[in-house]
Amino acid sequence: MKIYRTGIVGTGFIGKVHLETVRRLGNVEVVAIADNCQAKEAAEALNVPNYFADYKEMIEKMDLDMVHICTPNFTHFEIAMYAMEHNVNVICEKPMATSIQEAGLMLEKAKEKGLVAAVNFHNRFYPMTNHLMNIIKDGELGNVFSITGSYCQDWLLYPTDYSWRLISSQSGNTRAVADIGSHWMDLAEFVSGQKITAVCADFQTIYETRKKPNKQVLAFSTEKFSEEDYTEIPIDTEDNAHILFRFSGGAKGSAFISQVIAGKSVAIDLLVGGYEKSAEWNSADVNSLEIGVRDDSTRHVEKGGATVHRNTLPYIGYPFGHAEGFADAFKQGFREIYESIDNREKQYQYATFEDGVHEMVLCEKIFESSKEQKWIDIPDA
Repeated sequence: MKIYRTGIVGTGFIGKVHLETVRRLGNVEVVAIADNCQAKEAAEALNVPNYFADYKEMIEKMDLDMVHICTPNFTHFEIAMYAMEHNVNVICEKPMATSIQEAGLMLEKAKEKGLVAAVNFHNRFYPMTNHLMNIIKDGELGNVFSITGSYCQDWLLYPTDYSWRLISSQSGNTRAVADIGSHWMDLAEFVSGQKITAVCADFQTIYETRKKPNKQVLAFSTEKFSEEDYTEIPIDTEDNAHILFRFSGGAKGSAFISQVIAGKSVAIDLLVGGYEKSAEWNSADVNSLEIGVRDDSTRHVEKGGATVHRNTLPYIGYPFGHAEGFADAFKQGFREIYESIDNREKQYQYATFEDGVHEMVLCEKIFESSKEQKWIDIPDA
């Protein structure tokens, strides 16, 4: 079995998830990490043999097969382009860049070099979201006419909550939509087989200013400071987004996206309505699916080898009754991405840079819609 050499750029929350998960594949060796502020400490804590403050030095010296980009949005473009210029495959966190233009150049470079280039939309790889995609494709729900849901968090509820994501120069024009709404939209399109063709959005920012700590704070931190340890800064990104959708197959839908709903640490809901049945998946119970029928009781389907669609079986790691969660979805996605390096003929279900560009277009048009308060068509749909 070939062992792939991997480097990870960024050692915050999501970087650690990438590192721990990719090690579970068995054929990937994390040979180095790069981080401009805590590389040595992270390498020692995570037992990685090599560390760099500069990702360029890591790419030049470590003979990598893959780079995982787990850094703030505004750095993705530069890191990905440098890696691909050195013929290194790329897995990039979402959104893949801060503008459609950057994302387009990244896609062009990946095609020019013939490299694997993926965006980590991991919600595609829960067994029950995959099962839902397959039963919709088989027509079990009938023609789908409604796709609705939400993605809510609460980690930015207080005015003292701070992250680089709050600032458009670092996150892009949208924040909640790009950060978590992109996950919901990718999942909605993936399971339904329908592309979003038009959007109508309304944004809300609940704090015009926030208190930024005068020291570095990691994402999801609950650390508190005294008043003099904060600086008041203006906020130019949305906390809430209310979005209406039109889909390519005739379905219509809506989603509420928020990072300020108390008690919702990670709450994803997707409800699909068809002429025969409905189906609902919720992140609070990722291992099950609710199938609704008009004249019968709702059917609760649990993940298991005997209960899921035959095409979903490769995405189940453990027997019936053994829960699979967040890190397992990462593992299944990464498994496919690494397999595709040396086996390009097979059809894969992970999100490519093409999908990433599409999500960038959606985010930009949703921003435009909220600003202009009108329906906006999606040009690449």
